[in-house]
Amino acid sequence: MNTLNKAEAVKQSALGAELDPNECQVLADKMGLESLSDGDRLVEEGDERRTLFLLAEGRVCVCRCIGGTEETVYRMRPGECAGTRAFVDGSPRKAGLRAEADSQVMTLEPDDFEALIDTHPHLVFKIMRAIFRITHANLMRMNLESAEMRNYLLKSGGRY
Repeated sequence: MNTLNKAEAVKQSALGAELDPNECQVLADKMGLESLSDGDRLVEEGDERRTLFLLAEGRVCVCRCIGGTEETVYRMRPGECAGTRAFVDGSPRKAGLRAEADSQVMTLEPDDFEALIDTHPHLVFKIMRAIFRITHANLMRMNLESAEMRNYLLKSGGRY
């Protein structure tokens, strides 16, 4: 993989939607970087790691153990984030993350993020607003998928 421009990766992500270039650089400087190979696990379901993950390059799947078998519930695209709930409230992970190709994942730890409160309060506000948007979009997607599944099972709401 080539050298990753972390500030540009932030700008192209869901977190960077309303950040200016300086704010992208400040956030990027606080973020770590993990390189993954195909099949590497970033986090396991049930882990208590509070890290926020930003997929910069590659493919990562969100997976859950269902009936003793690991199932992919979502495939992340570059620019998407995972772990917003654990990052904000510290609860255990509801899903694992596994690379499906060589990938670069940027990481943000709660302590590093909270250190920005005194020096960059507007940046913290914008990032929290982005986290809310990410969480809301995930909820809306899941509600739509649930409704489609219900319609399919009940053979209503369309041609099946």
